[in-house]
Amino acid sequence: MHVSSSWRAVAVTAALTLAGSSLAGASYGGHREAEWVGTWATAVTHGNAAGSTNLGLTDQSVRLVVRPTVGGDRIRIRLSNIYGEKTVTVGAATVAKPDKSTPEQSDIDPATLRTLTFNGSGTALMIKGSELLSDPVDLELGNLDDLVISLYFPQNTGPTTFHGSSLQENFVGPSNLVDQPGGAAYTLTRRCCWFFLSGVDVETDKSDGSIVVLGDSITDGTASTFNANNRWPDQLAERLIASAGKRGRVPSVLNAGLAGSRLNHEGSEPSDNGVFPGFNEVGVNSLARLNEDVFAQTGVRTVITELGVNDIWMSDDSAAEIIGALRQLNTQVKQRGLRSLVSTITPFEGIGGAGSWTPAKEATRQAVNSYLRSSSEFDGVLDFDQVLRDPAAPSKLNPAYDSGDHIHPNDAGYQAMAASVPLKLVR
Repeated sequence: MHVSSSWRAVAVTAALTLAGSSLAGASYGGHREAEWVGTWATAVTHGNAAGSTNLGLTDQSVRLVVRPTVGGDRIRIRLSNIYGEKTVTVGAATVAKPDKSTPEQSDIDPATLRTLTFNGSGTALMIKGSELLSDPVDLELGNLDDLVISLYFPQNTGPTTFHGSSLQENFVGPSNLVDQPGGAAYTLTRRCCWFFLSGVDVETDKSDGSIVVLGDSITDGTASTFNANNRWPDQLAERLIASAGKRGRVPSVLNAGLAGSRLNHEGSEPSDNGVFPGFNEVGVNSLARLNEDVFAQTGVRTVITELGVNDIWMSDDSAAEIIGALRQLNTQVKQRGLRSLVSTITPFEGIGGAGSWTPAKEATRQAVNSYLRSSSEFDGVLDFDQVLRDPAAPSKLNPAYDSGDHIHPNDAGYQAMAASVPLKLVR
């Protein structure tokens, strides 16, 4: 499906020149040296107060399906126990491409199966609050090639560090199954979760750095089609790759969207209107997310912030409170020498729950958006409000883009968002 590109984001200002920066990469005799760059990432949080993410995994394997954005010749994975409550033992780990000859996403191509090691060992310990980077393995990965990562946890992990809205089927099974090509022994299909996995890096001589999207459920892709990679950052990656040319460099797109995320509030904090009870999986406030979800990524050059709508409808924050948080995010991102882009807040009239939308909350949204459109502090503004709103009722989503809950776009809406991003702002 192709969506008209008549919508255009508002570019307030652009700081695009990287000449002379260490980010530009080294080359010798016209040949660019290979470097590591993040190609896939997800935001992780603490396990919930009850249920499987609280109980953890015991003598179980997980098989996790992801779609990296840019390819390379070698890969490594990043595991996270940053929100764990004790040391976690990784008993075995593998990576492979899926078996495209079968319809089962849990089946892998045995010719591509690679054993992952950590400091040369097939087992590893993730200390409480730490991350774990695997040793590199040779595996040629093309742009937008799917990847399947299998992990075995021989002892109880305690509450998991996980991403709770994968929109991708993942699989859990008993005992050590990481080497099995077939996925039948993975008896439990989970549509919610990536467990302990937070990133995938590739080594490539065509790197153009990475773009990190720090967002909420609209970036996380809520209401998009399962197993289809139709989140707007996915579709932005597709645009960038399609426009790069056969031998051109292209930036990766790393999705740090987190459903329910707020600028100024913890995920466990209930909403003011009583509609949302609070959950750990919504994560911490946005400023507390920066070190893990943004600055820890490999090769990051650009950050897009898409946040604020939940602070309005859930917490009834003022425009000044939202603008203050966005300005502070921008300051910290730019202090790291990174390009900082921000999006306007999209419409939500009609969202369920008494008091979730009110004229006063709409006035807050409009005040924030007016500030963003006129500000020169950011390196660029993506006007997703203009893209998604109903021209006849600007406080509402365009019916053509409304998933039905009146706050989240459908697949076409996410595609329209991706199509509206000026590529010169993110290259």
